[in-house]
Amino acid sequence: MRELKRELQKKRRFASDASHELRTAVAGLRAGLEEACMYPDETDLGVLLARALRDVDRLGAIITDLRVLAEIEAGPPMKPQRVDLAELVRDEIARRTDRIAVQHRLEPGVSVQAVPIQIGRVLTNLLDNAQRHGRHLVEVQVSRDDDHAELTVTDDGEGVPESERERIFRRFTRLEAARRLDHTGTGLGLAIARDLAQAHIGSLHVGESETGGASFVLRLPLAGSAAPAGRRVGRSPHEATIHEPGWARLGGRT
Repeated sequence: MRELKRELQKKRRFASDASHELRTAVAGLRAGLEEACMYPDETDLGVLLARALRDVDRLGAIITDLRVLAEIEAGPPMKPQRVDLAELVRDEIARRTDRIAVQHRLEPGVSVQAVPIQIGRVLTNLLDNAQRHGRHLVEVQVSRDDDHAELTVTDDGEGVPESERERIFRRFTRLEAARRLDHTGTGLGLAIARDLAQAHIGSLHVGESETGGASFVLRLPLAGSAAPAGRRVGRSPHEATIHEPGWARLGGRT
């Protein structure tokens, strides 16, 4: 019962946070349009439209990320398959048009058992974050560490203060630097990435890169490694613990 109550409180808090973010974006859009209606002769149409489009973009981004979270939590199970991480990284980089050219160091033959579209989403979110914060360098590295694969995304930006390295994975959390660099961000990208990592019996953490920026490390069991029969499933160390068998959670309810 205690776990059920914590889960209910968590869902209520999330619903409240989501509605607040949506209301904020709608309120900004409405205020701009109402001001234009009241003072049409003093309104710069170009500025008004640019602000309106920015608010619409933010609404669209929030709705898209909420849909992804809903699919993670309640969508039908998706069948994992063998995924070569080096190939996945090359495909993702090839389809992107980024501000900073993505460098990579990819060890061949590092394969995991995963849902490709979901691990691709993790990589996309990490690269988007690195492009937002990086100054001149964004790099992806694929390697193996004993019986785990590691996918690391680094940048040369301001980095993440040690005291904030867990908080940034909470839903709707955006540090001051993120707000300054991107007004349309949702604060859901890193939360989604960690949820997907945990759904794959893996982990996602952030540390400091050699350049002083952020270094996000995704760890997944290598294909063929013995997966635990059950594991802690939660969005942070402070949230509910649910034990589920192996891959049953992947793409299913958390």
